[in-house]
Amino acid sequence: MVTKDDVIAVCQTILDPEVNLDIYTLGLIYNIEITQKQDINILMTYTTPLCPFGGKMQEELKTALSVLNPKSINIELTFNPPWKVSDELREALGI
Repeated sequence: MVTKDDVIAVCQTILDPEVNLDIYTLGLIYNIEITQKQDINILMTYTTPLCPFGGKMQEELKTALSVLNPKSINIELTFNPPWKVSDELREALGI
C-alpha cells in the first residue's frame, strides 16, 4: 500500500536543475493525495510559470513514482498561489 511518506520520499529524489534542490524541499509540491484505489494525486507548481525544466521534472516524478506500483499517477499543475521561497528555505540557502 502506497503511503504519503512513500510519495514524499520519491519527491525528495527529484531535483529542480536550476536550483539543485529537490522539489519537495523547495515547496513545489502543494498537496499529495492517495486514494483507497491507490491512485496518486499530486498538486504541484514550478518556481516560475515559464520554467524550462517543468515538463522534465514532471516526467521524472512520474517515472520515479511508478516504482511504487500505484493504479494511476495524476499530476496537476497550478500557479495559484504562485510559488515563493519560504523563510526557512531562504535561511538554509543563505539568501
